[in-house]
Amino acid sequence: MDYKAEKITPYGTDDSKTEQIKDMFDSIAPAYDFMNRAMTFGIDKIWRRIAVKKLKKYSISSILDVATGTGDLAMLLYRKLNPKKIMGIDLSSGMLEIAKKKAAEKNLDKFINFEVGNCLELKYADASFDAVTVAYGVRNFEHLDKGYAEMYRVLNPGGVLCVIELSTPTNPFILSLYKFYTRHFIPFIGRSISKDARAYSYLPESIAAVAQGEEMLDIMRHAGFKNCKFHALTFGTCSIYIGEK
Repeated sequence: MDYKAEKITPYGTDDSKTEQIKDMFDSIAPAYDFMNRAMTFGIDKIWRRIAVKKLKKYSISSILDVATGTGDLAMLLYRKLNPKKIMGIDLSSGMLEIAKKKAAEKNLDKFINFEVGNCLELKYADASFDAVTVAYGVRNFEHLDKGYAEMYRVLNPGGVLCVIELSTPTNPFILSLYKFYTRHFIPFIGRSISKDARAYSYLPESIAAVAQGEEMLDIMRHAGFKNCKFHALTFGTCSIYIGEK
């Protein structure tokens, strides 16, 4: 099935969305952490902590963090859940270099492995992980159905998927403020800080297009996940999706 978010690309070239996403994150990697904090006023850290807290009720000894970026969620997962194994994968080698450096600075490089990987073609065997996590990455998948199917495949029976994704508020007043902020302020700051101005125009476009709420849960269910739930945070600007295998 085709979804709107799959058609939204950073540069609008003939290259696949996957290749464009890789190039975009390689380009903005040096500014990524700063921009995350600036765009969300640091609330993205709270969203991650809430998501990790929801995983505490599960028995988790191995985790695959998809679209790990600069490794913030992977490192938080290790500190809070203390699993035996965490693998963080990302398309962007530029983002992964920063993740590896941060992990080494925190003395976590012996416990978390980072490597280049494509969520649409996971190299891991069936039933390899107790949990799969994705923070702010699902809207970048070139094929949502395939991405969810792959994450389901590598999960152990009884395993859990946790997706954190930006979303669009439904309250009309909040929505009007949100639209101004995402369509004007974020691209302006992005142009000021990052050399890749288009990347921060792609951000609000991809948020507006990605499946949200029950629609996202239906995609998860179609891939085989059960007991699917979502939790809206901060006036609906972020959502956490949970599904079990």
